[in-house]
Amino acid sequence: MNLRILRIELKRSVAPWAGAVILAIALAYLYLVSGPWWTGTAPWTAQWTSMALWTRYLLVFLWPLAVGLGALQGLRDPRSKMSELLTSTPRPARHRAAALAGATAFTLVSAFALLVLQGAAQVLAGDTSYTPVGWLPVSLVGALALAAGAVLGMGVGRALPSALTPPALAVGAFLFVNLLRQSANDAVPTSFAAPNRLSLLSPAASEVRQMLLTLSVPVHLGQTLWLLGMAATGLALLAAATPRARLLALTPLLAGGAVALLLFPADPRDAYVVDRAAAAQVCDGPVCVTTARQARLDDVAGPGKEALRLLRGALGDRAPVTIHESTVPRALDAASERSRDLVLIDPDDAVIGAAKGEQLTRALVGQGMAPVCHPRNGAEFGSPQEEAARDIGAAWVLGGDLRPLDGSGFSANALTVARPVWERFIALPLPEQRQRISAMHAAAVSCSDPLAALTGGASR
Repeated sequence: MNLRILRIELKRSVAPWAGAVILAIALAYLYLVSGPWWTGTAPWTAQWTSMALWTRYLLVFLWPLAVGLGALQGLRDPRSKMSELLTSTPRPARHRAAALAGATAFTLVSAFALLVLQGAAQVLAGDTSYTPVGWLPVSLVGALALAAGAVLGMGVGRALPSALTPPALAVGAFLFVNLLRQSANDAVPTSFAAPNRLSLLSPAASEVRQMLLTLSVPVHLGQTLWLLGMAATGLALLAAATPRARLLALTPLLAGGAVALLLFPADPRDAYVVDRAAAAQVCDGPVCVTTARQARLDDVAGPGKEALRLLRGALGDRAPVTIHESTVPRALDAASERSRDLVLIDPDDAVIGAAKGEQLTRALVGQGMAPVCHPRNGAEFGSPQEEAARDIGAAWVLGGDLRPLDGSGFSANALTVARPVWERFIALPLPEQRQRISAMHAAAVSCSDPLAALTGGASR
């Protein structure tokens, strides 16, 4: 297809409007709706991979819309009652099909590319210094999904020339995507109602909850083959003139789906994997952060070293000796990773995530004294007892009055729990305080009740 034919098709078809609608709806959804793509450590403008995955998440509704718009475009020739005239021309049907499909695919891919460029511009304007290449396959497969869905819709619209075909096809595609939709509440995304292999036939990605997760190579390869088969079926349906040809046109779709299912991993942990390059630790002495958050190392290094010094004075040989960011995927409300030798930072933890300077030192001391099992963040409420123990540990090491670690009043419940325990604890002789602080640290590391160790019994 040459550029002249492409220009003609763009003028006489709904292809430009399809691209404009896709782009406008995507941007309106991202900017006008307050959602998880703006919060936490994995918003769509913070890192390259999270940006790519959030734009793929939008295919939950963009892909069915592309399929429906493609079906609407496929009705053009039958509704104009010129099919017989076109078949009498010497131009092969496959050439007409390629011209029609190419114009719509071009505008949809361009719209998706503009959406990705908008996100990329904001990532570049941020403070990230990590630029992986792994985000490119995520976005390329997303663009292919829109093009393939539209071409399939055009083929079905040509084969079933009814005014009901576009809405019925769009609704069917929406149900297909949402039946295979994956939940981000587990350590790695898992499907609500389908085996993992089937769920990966959906072009939409799961919500992005953990910044270090990305899609694996077998998933990219399988989805690419599935979508290419879908596009080939759409083109074959556009060019088919007999019922037998239309039936044979389904072969690429079925073959692509079968090969994709063989390539897809059965275990969700092999589909969404930790990006090893992003999770690699970058250190300044004993203080380390992940490569993906390397820009924050300067903010963490000074307070982190001071926190380790204070912890050494409080716990002696039992004190942690290094600070690392946690890289282990964790389900919502599941126990977080803990260690006796490390102060493990959860970037999503509301106490630590945005803290700086003296506030960060206090937060790291509290985390080192009483590492929490259940952090508090935008999706989890934590445990008042664990937060109370963290408040008490920081106050005991740093001296001064008991106060919430984040200083914002958000820990009012934890402070209410901690106040009576603190008053009884601080009245004890210093050797007894040291003994109970050590017991509290051991209990917290083992995910037991740390306040029980401070009170000498069950906490209330």
